[in-house]
Amino acid sequence: MRKIIVPTFMTMDGVLQAPGAPEEDRSTGFKWGGWQFPYQDEQTKSALGKIFSTPFDLLLGRRTYEIFAAHWPYQNDAISAIFNRINKYVVATTAIDLSWKNSVLINKDVVNELKKLKEQEGPDLLVHGSSRLVQTLLSNHLIDVLHTWTFPITLGEGKKLFREGTQPQQWKLTDSVVSTTGVIIASYVPDGEVKRGSFVPDKVSEAELARREKWSRE
Repeated sequence: MRKIIVPTFMTMDGVLQAPGAPEEDRSTGFKWGGWQFPYQDEQTKSALGKIFSTPFDLLLGRRTYEIFAAHWPYQNDAISAIFNRINKYVVATTAIDLSWKNSVLINKDVVNELKKLKEQEGPDLLVHGSSRLVQTLLSNHLIDVLHTWTFPITLGEGKKLFREGTQPQQWKLTDSVVSTTGVIIASYVPDGEVKRGSFVPDKVSEAELARREKWSRE
């Protein structure tokens, strides 16, 4: 069974839009493209290299696929050699050019098709960018491994990793490191339903009971 693995670069306030370059994604008037660039070091490169070191296919949303298809086929390096060779599964509900070699369209019954894809034999499915697709994966509990690079920067606007509609669940931290530039690199796997408790003693004050009653009416 294949795993869906999501590595994502995000700001402290959760923005994942256009980390790599100013022209990567200017939708909604986003003007901060390329915010990730100043923070690279050997640790961030090593963490990404570790993910690329095992066999994988790509699972992409339409916008990220179009960004990749306009770039990687025209490069000549180790990453482009991998990306051009492997399968690219593209989730898109509008017309799209699939001329990039080994591209496969998923455009109907997306959630069930992704579940079927996971059940197949083959390499894991690596998601890059694809913010809308990631929302679908989160809302249907389809992510098996989540890698986050949290950069020491806030932007206050842009597409975010966790949006309204994200389903409640616990995550287990499996690995973490802080880069020399302050990037927190962490890996998580799903860890079941949300567990709850209370630090409030069983016997509470009359003032606390009054507060609860007041807030229940607001």
